[in-house]
Formats: sequence, structure tokens, C-alpha cells
Amino acid sequence: MNLIPFLIICPLTFLAGLVDAIGGGGGLISLPAFLLAGLPPHAAIATNKLSSSVGTTVSTVRYCKNGFFNRVLAIPGILLALCGSFLGARLLLHTDDAVLKKMMMIILPVVAVIVLLDKKEPEYDHSFPTSKRMIIVCISAFIIGLYDGFYGPGTGTFLLLALTRLAHMDVRTASGNVKLINLSSNAAALATLLFSGYINAAYGLAGAVFCLAGHYLGSGLVIKNGSRIVRPVIILVLILLFIKVISGN
Repeated sequence: MNLIPFLIICPLTFLAGLVDAIGGGGGLISLPAFLLAGLPPHAAIATNKLSSSVGTTVSTVRYCKNGFFNRVLAIPGILLALCGSFLGARLLLHTDDAVLKKMMMIILPVVAVIVLLDKKEPEYDHSFPTSKRMIIVCISAFIIGLYDGFYGPGTGTFLLLALTRLAHMDVRTASGNVKLINLSSNAAALATLLFSGYINAAYGLAGAVFCLAGHYLGSGLVIKNGSRIVRPVIILVLILLFIKVISGN
């Protein structure tokens, strides 16, 4: 067995879990980890779903046990995320590898910029109409679920932005709903891709274990200015990925 891919995947997925627990954006590290390990785009995205779903499950259970979610908004959000993610995963299966590589060169840095630059504290609006909030949550869950099924990195950040900035939810409740919606879109994509033959079980399970360890450590740390860790790690991993893609190795 070639151990080099595991030497790439294990530490980077651990960092992805750590980064995700601190400030979000772990997918910007975990997806490139599988690409750097030599998996083609379809296999990397599918395997990353297996790995990242574990960390998402753990954090979702933690939020739900503490009641940090809105049931009325969560249920339609979950259903629409399932639909969107299923369609996104089906679209992924019908997209050529060469097209995916070109898209990655554009999407990864754009998502990284959004994740790294968004530091403004959202404001909670008590007077915002519940009907409008429901519409925004539903539309956001479907569209971002579609993105998650097709690609993935930054999904949690995009959902949190939509629920806090557009639907004007408080951060704690929005975060719980984000976890539920994100877990649903992960599950739908994983189920759709499970029998596609693209998932590398050995890499995915190894990544899941280390991602879980990163989540566990990150959630237990009280870190001020977490971006001091998040930013350089994401930038370094993206640079390594671009070198790999450009070199064609």
C-alpha cells in the first residue's frame, strides 16, 4: 500500500476539521487534500463528502442537543437542501473531468476570498417578517444545497451568510439551522455518489477520522483571532494545489 497519499490526507483533513471548528472554511483544505493525494476531481469531491460528513454530523448533534435551531425554519430548509444537493450531485456525475478542473481554478480562490474576508458581525432584526425569513431560508437551502452536491467547499459559510445577512436570524440559531441544512445536503450528495464508484473508501475513512479529531480539538480550544491560523493554512493549501494543477502531475 502506498502511504504517501495518507501522509497528505491525514494531516490536511485534521487541519480542515480544526479550521472548520474555529472559523469555518474547512472544505477549502479537505478537498484540495484529496486532489493533492492524486485523486481526479470527481473522486476527490465524492471522497471529500464521506470525510466531511463525519465532522458535520458531530457538530450538528452538539447544536441540536442544546436546542440552537429553529424547527419551523429547519424542516423546509432540510427538505429543499436534500432536493438541491441530489440535483447537484447528479449534475456532478454528468460533468467532464476537464471541465471540473477548469472550474476549480476559478471557484476555489473565489470561495476562499469570500470566506477569508467576511468578518463583519451580522445584526439580528426582531421585526423581520417570519414569512420573508421562511422564503429566504428555503431559497438559500435549495441553491446552496445544489452547490454543495456539485462541489461543496464554503457551503456552511454561504448558508450562514444567507441566514444572518438576508434572513436576519441571530447567529446562534442560524448556526444550528446551518448545521442541519448542511448535514442534509451532505447526506443527499453522499447517498447519490455512494454507488457511482468515485468514492475511495480508504482515503475517505482515514480523512473522516482525522477530520473528526480536528473538530474535537478545535471545538475545545479557546482561540482569539482564529483567522491567524485559518488564513495562512488555507492560502498554503491553495498554493500547493495550484502548483499541482499547473504542473499537470
